Amino acid sequence: MPQMNRAAIALAALSAGLVYAADVEPNSEPNPYRTIEHWAKLPDCRTMGSTSAVDIDRDGKSIWVAERCGANSCAGKDSIAPILKLDQSGNILKSFGEGMFVFPHGICVDKAGNLWITDGQGSNGKGHQVFKFSPDGKVLMTLGKAGVAGDGEDTFNQPNDVAIAPNGDIFVSDGHNIGSGNARVVKFTKDGKFIKQWGGHGSAPGQFEVPHSFAFDSKGRLFVADRGNNRIQIFDQDGKFLAEWKQFARPSGVFIDKKDTSM
Repeated sequence: MPQMNRAAIALAALSAGLVYAADVEPNSEPNPYRTIEHWAKLPDCRTMGSTSAVDIDRDGKSIWVAERCGANSCAGKDSIAPILKLDQSGNILKSFGEGMFVFPHGICVDKAGNLWITDGQGSNGKGHQVFKFSPDGKVLMTLGKAGVAGDGEDTFNQPNDVAIAPNGDIFVSDGHNIGSGNARVVKFTKDGKFIKQWGGHGSAPGQFEVPHSFAFDSKGRLFVADRGNNRIQIFDQDGKFLAEWKQFARPSGVFIDKKDTSM
């Protein structure tokens, strides 16, 4: 496995854990990955905070990380840039996002190289939003209302992740609490116009308890890491339930490579 892939997976594993798409008992297979300690070289004695937002850049060589300002929250740390681009040796190539986030949570790099990042908490007029950035850090789009928690067409309550369909439609997983708040998938056009939502609390097909992470496969199917229900759910892009996988312990992240191998 190339060093870049190992590093990206190791970072994601620190906070999200790895999910294997194999028909086996939970956690019964050996872990083929290893952790590389102190790989990221941060400036000014800065430490890496909680990191659930990691994705590989379109160049296939560098990675993007949205970390929580050296801790588990960026609240009150407006001088720290939580969005970092690192090369294969862990050197920082770019950083931005100072003063914009409370709780960076999910990330997606689209086919144009733009970054989509969710802010999974709210505080002092910030948070509960999804941001689209250019690779240079310019804000191209925002979804949700800053600091406002809600369940409407233009509000979120602790959005977890974002995924972009091949046609540009935007999918947001919304809701980080079991039994309260939101538990839904929200779909928008590529221009950010609301299309539909589905979900609700529960364990039946199509319901969620913390839809924590997203990924599309090559067929355009949406895989949702339904963490509180210890399963992966699979949908078409209209929200039709297709299947569920229950061979996992607590899937917090899901990644599908170009060969449709799920992790």
